[in-house]
Amino acid sequence: MRTASPDYWEEACKHLAKRDRVMRKLIPQGEGRLQSRGDAFTTLARSIVGQQISVKAAQAVWDRFAALVDGDPMRVVPGAVGAIEPARMREAGLSARKVEYLLDLARHFEAGTVHVRQWQQMDDEAIIEELVAIRGIGRWTAEMFLIFHLMRPNVLPLDDVGLIKGISVNYFSGEPVSRAEAREVGDAWAPFRSVATWYIWRSLDPLPVAY
Repeated sequence: MRTASPDYWEEACKHLAKRDRVMRKLIPQGEGRLQSRGDAFTTLARSIVGQQISVKAAQAVWDRFAALVDGDPMRVVPGAVGAIEPARMREAGLSARKVEYLLDLARHFEAGTVHVRQWQQMDDEAIIEELVAIRGIGRWTAEMFLIFHLMRPNVLPLDDVGLIKGISVNYFSGEPVSRAEAREVGDAWAPFRSVATWYIWRSLDPLPVAY
């Protein structure tokens, strides 16, 4: 599947490097940029699979799960997921709860209870409110969707362990960081907090994050 990158990326990098000494150091080291696969359901499904596990582990589980669907692993179709036996999904490495979440997500898309065509016109908080009504999608997953699918430029996912760790390492010499301290650092990145978050992730793991 064709991927897309945000058109604001270069502007964001210049803005962040100018305003933040840490970003000035991290941005030249980072290769590539945020990529969107352009498929809402696949992005949300990958986010559910990736909950509470490492990027590497999430990719391995996703590959096994996608192999159950006879099609493109870069674009998993809701109807195909609903047709998979839960036991087979468990064998791919998914927990019973994640299996339930993926099936519920598929049902929402199949029933048309999510407003996919309206999302581009909706603001971030309105989209988050709609998504968290789906089982298994909390604020973190909704924020990953905003970043990786809609490529919204100013998302600060304070529930993300990697972001908090990265702020600790890069701004506080590895000392524990409170949510308020992380928010204060992130507020200085506006209006490109998503881009800064992406580079913080890269500082911990060169493997690009993708959903």
